[in-house]
Amino acid sequence: MEYKDYYKIMGLSRNANEDEIKRAYRKLARKYHPDVSKEKNAEAKFKELGEAYEVLKDPQKRAAYDRLGNNWKAGEEFRPPPKWDEGFEFKGGDFTGGDAGVFSDFFEQLFGRAGFHPSGGGPGGSHARGQDSHAKIYINLEDSIQGATRTISLSTPETDAQGYVQVKSRSLNIKIPKGIKPGQHIRLAGQGATGSGGGKAGDLLLEIAFNKHPLYRVSDTDIYLDLPVTPWEAALGAKVKVPTPDGSIELKIPPNSRQGSKLRLKGRGLPGQTPGDFFVVLQIALPPADTERAKAIYRTMQQELDFNPRLPLGG
Repeated sequence: MEYKDYYKIMGLSRNANEDEIKRAYRKLARKYHPDVSKEKNAEAKFKELGEAYEVLKDPQKRAAYDRLGNNWKAGEEFRPPPKWDEGFEFKGGDFTGGDAGVFSDFFEQLFGRAGFHPSGGGPGGSHARGQDSHAKIYINLEDSIQGATRTISLSTPETDAQGYVQVKSRSLNIKIPKGIKPGQHIRLAGQGATGSGGGKAGDLLLEIAFNKHPLYRVSDTDIYLDLPVTPWEAALGAKVKVPTPDGSIELKIPPNSRQGSKLRLKGRGLPGQTPGDFFVVLQIALPPADTERAKAIYRTMQQELDFNPRLPLGG
C-alpha cells in the first residue's frame, strides 16, 4: 500500500504549526473545491486534501501519523510497524473537506474505518468536544479479585500556544473495580483529547487485559487451574492441597477420576453479582521409569492389569 505524505499534499513542512495548517487548508480548499475549481482532477485532489487536513489538524492523529518516523518517504510501500498504533483508536470527529467518511486505504489502515461526520464549521469552527482516547492496560488477576488502585503513565499529544504539537507525559491514579473482566473498559471522564474552541475534553477509555498468570487462566468470569495428580490419586481417590486466589484448600479427588476431569468450586471465580466458579482440571502425571525398580513396577502393572486404552478405537 502506497504511503501518503500529508505534509506534501498540503505543501507544509513537518514542523508546521496549527495556524499554518489552517491557512494552507483554506487556500487549497478554495483552489480545488469541485463546485468552483477548473483544475484537472479537482474532486480527487479536494478529497485528498480533506484527508490530509483531517490528520494534521488533530494533535492525536498527527502524533500517531508522525510515529512512522523515518519510514515517511513518499511513494514507498507502507506496512505499519508492529504495535505502531497501540493506544490509538479514533472515532467521531469533525471532518470538513470532501465526501465525509470516504478515506483512502492508507488512512483506514492507520486509523480504522472511523465513520467521521461533517461538522459544517470548517477550519477553526465552533466549540467541539475533544475525541475520546483509547488505550489498553494490563492488570493482574488478583487486582480484579480484590480490587486495586494503580498508577498509569500516558503520553498525550497537545498543541502549545504557538500551535505546535508536543507530546507530554502524565500519570493517573485509577481504581480497578472488583470483578472486572478482560475486554471491559474503565472510562475516565475528561481525560481524553482536548476540545477545540473551548469545548470539553473527551474521555479516556481503558480496555482491560490480564497479565499471564503462572497458575490460573480466566474464561469470562470462571478461573481454571490445571492440577497434576498421580495415577493412584486419580484411581483410588485422595485429599490434596490446591492453591486458589483466596488461599490453599484441601480438595477431595473422587476415585476413578479421569484425565481432564473438572472439579468445580462454586462462586470462587471472579466476583460479581453472579460470581464465577473455580475449576480444577485434573492432569494425570506419570512417574518416570528411570530406575530398575520403577521399570519392574510398570512391568507388573502391564502383566496384572487388563487395560487397553485403545479399545474404543478398535485397537
